[in-house]
Amino acid sequence: MNLSSKILIGLVLALVSGIGYSYLGQDALSFLPDMIAPIGSLWVNAIRMTVIPLLMALLITSIAGQHTGNRVARLGGKALGLFVIMVLGSALFALIAAPPLIAMLKIDPAASQELLQSTAAGAQAIVELPPFRDWLVALIPANPFAAAVDGAVLPLLVFTGLFALALQQIADQQRAAVVDFFAAIKEAMFVLIAWIMVLAPIGIFALVFPIAAALGLSAITTLAALILIICSLIVCLILLLYLLVGFASGISLKHFARTLAPAQAIGFSTRSSLAALPATIAATDTLGVPEKVSGVVLPIAVTLFKFASPLARTTGTYFIASLYGIELNFFELTVIALAIALFSFYSPGIPSGGLLIMAPVYLSLGLPVEGIGILIAIDLIVDMFLTTANVTANVTVAVLLANDRKDELQ
Repeated sequence: MNLSSKILIGLVLALVSGIGYSYLGQDALSFLPDMIAPIGSLWVNAIRMTVIPLLMALLITSIAGQHTGNRVARLGGKALGLFVIMVLGSALFALIAAPPLIAMLKIDPAASQELLQSTAAGAQAIVELPPFRDWLVALIPANPFAAAVDGAVLPLLVFTGLFALALQQIADQQRAAVVDFFAAIKEAMFVLIAWIMVLAPIGIFALVFPIAAALGLSAITTLAALILIICSLIVCLILLLYLLVGFASGISLKHFARTLAPAQAIGFSTRSSLAALPATIAATDTLGVPEKVSGVVLPIAVTLFKFASPLARTTGTYFIASLYGIELNFFELTVIALAIALFSFYSPGIPSGGLLIMAPVYLSLGLPVEGIGILIAIDLIVDMFLTTANVTANVTVAVLLANDRKDELQ
């Protein structure tokens, strides 16, 4: 049995056994989730400890290893352009599909009132949102080593990219020495990641079981329909990415789906595109993406590209408007979709940061900011599907750009 199958079996077993445990009602086994959860945390920490050195090694070898910076600039520009196009496509999909689905919901007034009273925590958290100015200033790290220690990936990415470009301007012998050093680090990280991935089925089981045990089927509440709508639309978006890859690159859907499954499972269980980065790199390598493409595109993607966020956040916003009885015209629906798409590129490194950043959109359109607290309540489930879609989109972009580069060389 290959690793992909083992990982998926671990994920399914965790969901089934976790939900089954929630119905046992036996106090004697109450310690079980708390006992299993640290195993998952250890496994995620093992992945995360490889991400920073791997990220730096990939960027430096991919950028400084090329003879000119023009190719890197063109590749980075194409990647950012494709990010914008796909994010806008996600927002457009939400604008078309979400309003009629939300309109079909019949919200019970009593349940609505109960939900509205439960949003105080979310409203309080919004006050703590860091201002955009601070985020912008922090993009240039005063101390790149401190950025690495703090896990500030985007500032570290900026420094590493500039450092790699600077290497292109020094003598070839000196540059080669630095590139060879980071190439050795990269290879060592791949060996370490291979060891960690052997334990992936156990790690994923340990991550998902406590969540499933805590939630059970409690998602079948007033918010169940919203969760179902958002997650179903995200799945549709993933399927569209499969079709896009098959049409644009000629890769068979079966091969693409099988290759991508481990990275998707890790993204689903950890709810982190960054934690899924090693498996994502392995997937692009299997799909034939050159390292000089994936080494530039994927680090940028995991820090900036939130493909499915506009779909999920826009759909949630339409639901909040419906919950509060606020009628939105087509212009307001469009503004919400486009604004959330734009804000998706700025995601603070705090829990539910992608939701909290929507506060300015709500304020400008007169929507109650407290409603974001409701979306935070369901974010655990939605974020699993969101991350899966984002991981899929990251690989899709790498495949498309690799195929575009082949066309240029022909």
